[in-house]
Amino acid sequence: MTYRFRPGFSRRLGRAAAGYFTAAVVGGAALLAGQAFAARHRRYAQPELGLALQATVGQADAPPLRLVLLGDSSALGVGVSRLPETVGGQLAYLLAEGSPGQLVHLSSVGVSGSRSADLATQVARALLGERPDVAVILIGANDATALRWSADAAAYLGAAVRRLRAARVEVVVGTCPDLGAVRAIAPPLRHLVGWSGRRMARAQTLAVLTAGGTVVDLATEAGPVFRADAGTFCQDGFHPSADGYRVWAHALFPAVAAATTMAARHGRPR
Repeated sequence: MTYRFRPGFSRRLGRAAAGYFTAAVVGGAALLAGQAFAARHRRYAQPELGLALQATVGQADAPPLRLVLLGDSSALGVGVSRLPETVGGQLAYLLAEGSPGQLVHLSSVGVSGSRSADLATQVARALLGERPDVAVILIGANDATALRWSADAAAYLGAAVRRLRAARVEVVVGTCPDLGAVRAIAPPLRHLVGWSGRRMARAQTLAVLTAGGTVVDLATEAGPVFRADAGTFCQDGFHPSADGYRVWAHALFPAVAAATTMAARHGRPR
């Protein structure tokens, strides 16, 4: 049997397909908008007032190492309640344990909710007084979840790294983590911010390396663990838990330890 399309059938089919496509796009946009609204108004963990912005870890048998953290809520340790549970605290303890007799002066100038454009102020604060030996920057998640231009955010990050390097500070940057692993955002919005995070991390890597810093790809190094284990997130499903910060600290530690060696070799700034 031979089938023939009636006159006008192709046009009707095209209009129907276009209508279905438009409905799907509108419906998808409405779903994403609703999920974005829910994500913005979700209750998230807040910085604990008991977390010290400055602490000393280890013994004083060697010249002190000054370690400063810059960036967003992860630089402060939002999601945990004790300094040893933060990524900075865990890095300080790893450094002290790895070099017996090493004293680590830990500080943080990070601000919860910060984006890359806020780093200039944080760098100015970090360079006040005695200069740090090593700076660890954790930034990018807020840029990515806001779907900011990755090139602009990376440019701010690169400028911060160049300024610190000009002051003879070794810099380690943990790039945007795997946002596709967060439980606080439901699919398909989670997939969208995950893609935005990967794009952000690629732009950050190029900017940091060009500026003379060291990069640790947190999404690659820690993402699979966060995807597999819900316990790596605190109760809000967005910020890391103590276990999550431990995973990050161990991912960052080899680069931070190498940076401390370079700082000692070149003479620690004072």
